[in-house]
Amino acid sequence: MEVFNQIEPIQEYLQTQRFKHRSIGLVPTMGALHKGHVSLLNACKRDNDISVCSIFVNPTQFNNQEDLAAYPRQWEQDLAILEQEGCDAVFLPEENEMYRDNPRIRLNFGELEEVMEGKFRPGHFNGVGLVVSKLFHILSPDRAYFGQKDLQQFAIIRQLVTDMSFQVDLMCEPIIREEDGLAMSSRNTRLNPQERQTATALYAALKRGASAVLEGKNLDEIRRDNMQWLEDHGIVPEYFEIVDAETLTPLMNHFERKSVALCVAGNVGPVRLIDNILIEKE
Repeated sequence: MEVFNQIEPIQEYLQTQRFKHRSIGLVPTMGALHKGHVSLLNACKRDNDISVCSIFVNPTQFNNQEDLAAYPRQWEQDLAILEQEGCDAVFLPEENEMYRDNPRIRLNFGELEEVMEGKFRPGHFNGVGLVVSKLFHILSPDRAYFGQKDLQQFAIIRQLVTDMSFQVDLMCEPIIREEDGLAMSSRNTRLNPQERQTATALYAALKRGASAVLEGKNLDEIRRDNMQWLEDHGIVPEYFEIVDAETLTPLMNHFERKSVALCVAGNVGPVRLIDNILIEKE
């Protein structure tokens, strides 16, 4: 496994692979790798000749500096996991390699960034768009792999690729969960045992919400009921939303057959977690 900390050497490496007509897949991460990341890497290896994983805690997508400082960083462990799993190359840059000056460009994703994560984390998706654009420019992958857990982020990146004409195929892979249903996340490592147990209420709320949607209950009532249910179970909820899975537009109470996403965000102690599930509504 090759590890690169600078842009030019990894570009030279990848150019050599392209001369050999090898396809290149990218798994962008912020490190603190878990089985969810491994599933993305496995999909990348399945579809491509060369698998690349990037590890970079991107400062421009954090609107809370305490959250940025607390984000887990465990590069040695991450590299050991990637080597064991058969990753071909890792891009592990320092901040001054990715941002040699303070970026002044601002990306606006319109209605996509006005709901859910965009509403509660202003500026977040500008930072996501910036770093993903840079990774696509630097690495020029044929395919890039993201997890369904960050459903809104995937929609943002899909819009970015469309608007900027990036020649990359986007792949969205299913959420990997713990045995008790908690979506795997790098942030889970910050939970103490009691908080870890409390966090399972997020998935439980999504399941009870999905059952209510399929039963035809009032969507606003489902939203309110599950916000209260989360509070009653020790979580400080930010949103419990029911949206069109493609456009992320909040759904009203009368709609035709759609792929529906139920999305939730809440704070468990000092840790902010998100989750979602997809259902088909008749």
